[in-house]
Amino acid sequence: MSDFDPGRRRFLGHLGLAGMGALGASSFLSACASSASGPTTSNGSGAVTIQSNLSSPQAKAAMEKLIENFNAQGKGTASLNTIASETFRTQLPTYLTSANPPDLYTWYAGSVANDYASKNLLLDVSDVWKSLGDYPQSLRTLSTDASGKQIFVPMNNYWWGFFYRKSNFAKWGVQEPKTWTDFLALCETLKSKGIPPIGIGLGDTPWVASAWFDYLNIRINGAPFHRELLAGKQRFDDPRVKAVFTRWREALPYFDPKGKAYPFQEATTALLAGKTGMFLIGTFFADAAPKDALGDLDFFRFPIIDPAVPLAEEAPTDGFFASAKTANPTGTRALLSYLSGVEAQEAYVKASSGIVLPANPRAKASDSPLVVKGKAMLDEAKELTQFFNRDSSDALQPTADTALTKFIDKPDQIDAILREWQAGAEKVFKG
Repeated sequence: MSDFDPGRRRFLGHLGLAGMGALGASSFLSACASSASGPTTSNGSGAVTIQSNLSSPQAKAAMEKLIENFNAQGKGTASLNTIASETFRTQLPTYLTSANPPDLYTWYAGSVANDYASKNLLLDVSDVWKSLGDYPQSLRTLSTDASGKQIFVPMNNYWWGFFYRKSNFAKWGVQEPKTWTDFLALCETLKSKGIPPIGIGLGDTPWVASAWFDYLNIRINGAPFHRELLAGKQRFDDPRVKAVFTRWREALPYFDPKGKAYPFQEATTALLAGKTGMFLIGTFFADAAPKDALGDLDFFRFPIIDPAVPLAEEAPTDGFFASAKTANPTGTRALLSYLSGVEAQEAYVKASSGIVLPANPRAKASDSPLVVKGKAMLDEAKELTQFFNRDSSDALQPTADTALTKFIDKPDQIDAILREWQAGAEKVFKG
């Protein structure tokens, strides 16, 4: 539902909502500006305007269908204005701070939403959440700002995990690990068979390494510390952060040495061809996979390291927030209530032709074993984190890319790397 920059944002932004939560959705499409489906501002009791970055054909058509369905109910009217993803991202601050802004926006949960909320730019939608009692606490927490108000309504999410081919694991006589010790043992077994255990695609997609940092940090130090660190409230040269890299170093001998040279799409190809054993990646990676391979894919959660740390999972979540200056707050909340419901989210699944993971736990997703397993994993989590720059700042992602790829190359330099990372973070958060 959102665009990603750098790299990851540009790729996923072209996918639209279906690609963000999908396995086997259509391959990414160039986002292009479209003509508005209605006015860009509201007039009090008039139509609620939605500013949408979902410009790929399937996603745009799905959103148009949702608005058509809402308008047919007679509980209000809405109009859709679809903007190319990159334009939307750069113009979002202008939209929200204008004198007469659009009412509602497609975007995502995390630091960006919380930052806008801290500037009093987002509508309090706590009333909408009163009817969302079935939603898991993890999504409620993710949609709540620092003052305790809900400022976001989720539409869908997707998960990250270690993906592998079932037929290859069977051929190699190995099983999914549960703990970090089990994971390292699995890596050693695969290495002994001449298989590079861990795929990685750092070529022109170095952000893939951030998933390793995110998961190790939430497994060792917990999600609250992770969020504070990425928000500039903790230090990257803290001993707790160094502990993350100490653990990561145990896995470095098992990384595919060729993976530093090519992007995640080629790492996907290597995985499917049995040239690597497993790959820590989000579900979107399957867009680079042949459809006939999807039934052979499976995944396992990032292994538990400290059982005392509350279980968190990486689940980038997309949905909606609204302008605090909307001229029609009642109509905006009514539309949000509709979009959060079973009918809307199932209609989106049908219209988009994608296998999405709807946020509403009563909405039907695909019944494929892979999707059922992914949903169960997220439902079990006590907390959900996003991805590095969603929980942090776009401006810090290049610094993270440099630090993490340098660590993979030169793990002995971790102290210097963390000092440099902290210096970069201070420039971002303190100016």
